[in-house]
Amino acid sequence: MATEPISYVTLQEQRCVLNWFQNWTSAQKERFLHDLLGKAVPGKVCTLLESLSSLQLPNIFECQLRLWTQWFESWGEEERNHFLHMLEEQDPVFVAHFYRGVAGTAGRD
Repeated sequence: MATEPISYVTLQEQRCVLNWFQNWTSAQKERFLHDLLGKAVPGKVCTLLESLSSLQLPNIFECQLRLWTQWFESWGEEERNHFLHMLEEQDPVFVAHFYRGVAGTAGRD
């Protein structure tokens, strides 16, 4: 099956998120990990976003997460996989944590 090419707009959105990711603190990356897991396996992961929302995080980070959510929801499966591949090139340890989190949801309803 041939894969559809990533649109220019989607590619720019993904590059933007990856640029933000480089500048996030480890606490912000941890929050992003939980958000990414919640998007990848909805309904299977108890996200920590509610408890984390009490933390004092910079407003810019909150805005970045909102944009990330809008963009992610508009991407198709191939585009989402492409993003994960680019993220893995940038931070393989982070993506390994993500895949362990996804694997941990196997068999859950």
